[in-house]
Amino acid sequence: MTPQFHPRLVNGPFDDPGVYVDFLFERRALLFDLGDTAPLPARKVLRLSHIFVSHTHVDHFIGLDRVVRLCLGREKRLHLFGPPGFVGQVAHRLAGYTWNLVESYPTDFTVVATELHPDGTLLTDSFRCRNMFAPEGARRGRHDNGVILDEEGFLVRCAFLDHGTPCLAFALEEKNHVNVMKNRLDEMGLPTGAWLKEMKRAILAGKDDRESLTVRWQEGEVWRERAVTLGEMRERAVQVVPGEKIAYVTDAAPTPANAERIVGLARGADYLFIETTFLHHEATRAAERCHLTARRAGELAREAGVARVIPFHFSPKYRGMEELLRQELEEAFGG
Repeated sequence: MTPQFHPRLVNGPFDDPGVYVDFLFERRALLFDLGDTAPLPARKVLRLSHIFVSHTHVDHFIGLDRVVRLCLGREKRLHLFGPPGFVGQVAHRLAGYTWNLVESYPTDFTVVATELHPDGTLLTDSFRCRNMFAPEGARRGRHDNGVILDEEGFLVRCAFLDHGTPCLAFALEEKNHVNVMKNRLDEMGLPTGAWLKEMKRAILAGKDDRESLTVRWQEGEVWRERAVTLGEMRERAVQVVPGEKIAYVTDAAPTPANAERIVGLARGADYLFIETTFLHHEATRAAERCHLTARRAGELAREAGVARVIPFHFSPKYRGMEELLRQELEEAFGG
């Protein structure tokens, strides 16, 4: 299966947390946490459609200013999600600048901020460049079963953790993935092309196998055309498999309630990005600071049955001892 999502840490493990997820077949990306974004080139920032902020400690939220600066003057709509109080915090950050010249911009960059609450309610407000980023009026809604974004091919789910303040963990879950076998297409005498996207969409939507698709392609100066059914494609050239899953967990106190929520959110993930802040001999210190130890992070990854675990958010006190944190996590994980 060719993965649709390509996740990577924005910064090194001792620096600001954040995971950038690029989409292979679309010109878009998602970002989990909004710390220092300097390592991301402007073109990468401009691909962002949604940013999910765990909480608004400075190392998780300082990057908003750079993102806004890069998006100014562009016809773009950027969606931000965060914990309780998030809409007001975004409003205050945007109000910290003078916007007297933006009414002349030919484009209208818009920030849409949504704050999530543990009881399933949410609050959303919009901030338009041409309106000098003034709040346009909060709208209330709900998120069910933690699902905060549900699109055709994927969804994003959240869980509330305790970090002395509400802190969000996230999971990006691709819906069933349609894997096209190129060698089988060749055997059928069919080309690759935009028609495959239409076919995948129809299969994922549960369309009847008798439904027909018209495939058109050019060979030299001759245009060829052929009709194929969804059933024929399923039988000969397509596999429908479970989609990819990426979980992101940071800044969580080592409590039983947090552990249960982390395991539930991350279960079966292909990638689990998880904070690994202290070595386990400092478990008391970790609890005081509401962070996980490397051992606990590895244990949670094992309990969740994830395929890969990627540690980050190391305490600066371990500079030069990075391998001790990685080793402790891997031993607990079983790798």
